[in-house]
Amino acid sequence: IFTSPRFLHGGRITRSDTQPAKEPSAAAETVKMTFVDKDGETHAISCKTGKTVLEIAHDNGIDLEGACEGSLACSTCHVIVDPMYYAKMEEPSDEENDMLDLAFGLTKHSRLGCQIKLSKELDGLLVTLPKATRNMAVDGYVPKPH
Repeated sequence: IFTSPRFLHGGRITRSDTQPAKEPSAAAETVKMTFVDKDGETHAISCKTGKTVLEIAHDNGIDLEGACEGSLACSTCHVIVDPMYYAKMEEPSDEENDMLDLAFGLTKHSRLGCQIKLSKELDGLLVTLPKATRNMAVDGYVPKPH
């Protein structure tokens, strides 16, 4: 006996019962971060916690590629994190380290922007964009943020 019957409507499965309401999450706080671009120019940005460095870059017109759109399948969102902030982050996952091995200009403070989620602890984060990226999928392709 099914306690939550399902019905097929136009190729989509819908549930007739309702899901319990999710607990409201804490409101995102505003923090600051700074990008140093390939030309050495700094870009100070106010942003909401919970977003990734890649998302923040795309939202603010910073030239950080992200060819895989943050799915941890490339190294084109490689950034170099200021050592003070790097020490505050969790260690990169094995998957992130595998992708970092493909990054141009790898340093001991390298991370993928899609894997750095802004938090109150990272308020003031400073990241430097490497001089180049290595996009093995398509040479010369310049993606547009979504």
